[in-house]
Amino acid sequence: MADKTTDNAPRATAPFNLGPMPVGRAMETLDERIVRAPVASTFNVVKNVELWPALLSHYRFVRFRSRTADGGGIVEMSANRPFGLADWPTWWLSEMSVDEQRPAVRFRHIGGITKAMDVEWSFTAVEGGTHVRLLHVWDGPQWPLIGVFAANAVIGPVFVHGIASRTLEGLAREAERWNSLEARSLKPEPAPDSRFPTPDDSTRRCHRYWRHHPHWSRARRLVERPAR
Repeated sequence: MADKTTDNAPRATAPFNLGPMPVGRAMETLDERIVRAPVASTFNVVKNVELWPALLSHYRFVRFRSRTADGGGIVEMSANRPFGLADWPTWWLSEMSVDEQRPAVRFRHIGGITKAMDVEWSFTAVEGGTHVRLLHVWDGPQWPLIGVFAANAVIGPVFVHGIASRTLEGLAREAERWNSLEARSLKPEPAPDSRFPTPDDSTRRCHRYWRHHPHWSRARRLVERPAR
């Protein structure tokens, strides 16, 4: 049983030690991209997995069943693999660890058809931004005779790559959007109008972010609500 705090909330446990990515697995699927944003910004978008469904239209949900002190834990995820007008729902359960020093985000699937799959997001600074690598390795499902074939012919290229490529692209766009807004925030502000109070920096940056966010129409009532 997990330790409890005085208010009965579960206490974060020790991080998972998932170790380095295994080598020599029967299936390897690599998606990579140059993201025009610093490593820290890109890593921050990726590691906050609970926000993914708000940023990625193909994600159905992300739920933590338990948490660890590094920001990881046991996490349940579900995403759709689009096929034309139809969506094929997928589901998996993972151990997740977050390495702030490298930086990297690791997963090991412990439930679902992809059980025992290892996943790693890694981030390397390059000229103009960050090189992000999303690697999946696996020996396939435990199906007699056809497990490895199914992993390499169908599950890897169609489902794993199909979902991972969309996830990488969506999170990359979000990191680049944040970087663009951060760059704009460094430009000199126009002189304030003395007739109105000057918002603090956090309010100003929040307003800028949502003004350029796709969900602006939903949030404008909150960010532009007049003071009472």
